[in-house]
Amino acid sequence: MLHVSRESSARLPDGRRVDRWTFGSDDAVTAQMLTLGATLSALHVPDCRGRRSNVVLSAADPAQLLGEARYFGATIGRCANRVSGGRLPVGATVHELPRNENDRHTLHGGPGGFDDRIWEAQPFRDDNRVGVAFHLHSDDGDQGFPGAVDVTAIYSLDTDGTLTVDYHAVTDAPTVINLTNHAYFNLAGEGSGDVLDHVLHIAADSYTPVDQELIPLLGEAAPVVGTPFDFVTPRPLGQLIAADHPQLRIAGGGYDHNWVLYPRRNQSPELAATLWHPASGRHLECLTTEPGLQVYTGNLFDGSITGPGGRPYLPFAGIALETQHFPDSPNRPQFPSTVLRPGQVFRSTTAYRFTAG
Repeated sequence: MLHVSRESSARLPDGRRVDRWTFGSDDAVTAQMLTLGATLSALHVPDCRGRRSNVVLSAADPAQLLGEARYFGATIGRCANRVSGGRLPVGATVHELPRNENDRHTLHGGPGGFDDRIWEAQPFRDDNRVGVAFHLHSDDGDQGFPGAVDVTAIYSLDTDGTLTVDYHAVTDAPTVINLTNHAYFNLAGEGSGDVLDHVLHIAADSYTPVDQELIPLLGEAAPVVGTPFDFVTPRPLGQLIAADHPQLRIAGGGYDHNWVLYPRRNQSPELAATLWHPASGRHLECLTTEPGLQVYTGNLFDGSITGPGGRPYLPFAGIALETQHFPDSPNRPQFPSTVLRPGQVFRSTTAYRFTAG
């Protein structure tokens, strides 16, 4: 039976209270989310024998979500990924954003992005799904972004075990919007080791190469064929991640890259990627209306973050499948636009469908 409930989770060092919402079905998939950052902090999924495990990484101490574990499972905005030089052109005006990556670029909305906020939360339930609608108001000038924005992120689970995220946003002045969820998945269970034995498929035949600072290079997207970025045919992550390739070295010995999914053919979510853990039988399908998929394999995890299971996270402890627009889109007119104008409604949907067998 589907259910939803709330409990007080913690108080942050600055005194803010964080609530935890639990929803789903005890016989299938159950999610836990925090009002801090509209964060997916746990996702319990059955394996092929019906045994449930939490398959997303989180921090044992919620205060770490403001530090070492920042972005883990969070709803990211106002602009996910990187904006080069903190330079945000909107119309004829160039806005300066705080630079929080190597003091050179703006990452995931800056140092006080949506992941750092306490979101309002409203539960809902009907015959086929249950979840929580999170709402956030972002003032004009927030983190340097123009226009006041109202954002809603609706997280729901249905009776088939599909976690769906529906994003909506409106603005009172031209701005940019690029939202995503930053969950790290380990289908063997969080803290169980690395994900190099997971089989990955990405429904894309090109990606955007990056420079030494992970900003997309000028020019067109590059074909994946013949490179370690070719997951058109499903293959274990560990098969290609150790290849001697300059793009993998740039990212710290793994993936931190955007795959090109567009053109999306309609308004409904289409397949972006699949992830399969053979030993447990857990299988994840990621579907989205977004044009890009940023894949990050936790290359730089160093054991400083301990998960709720009591085990530290080492390199490749999880894989993020971030559905979004491309990195540095505001500065790249050839990329799909992230501009949102008054009178328009930003809409985006991503679904994570879990099966086992």
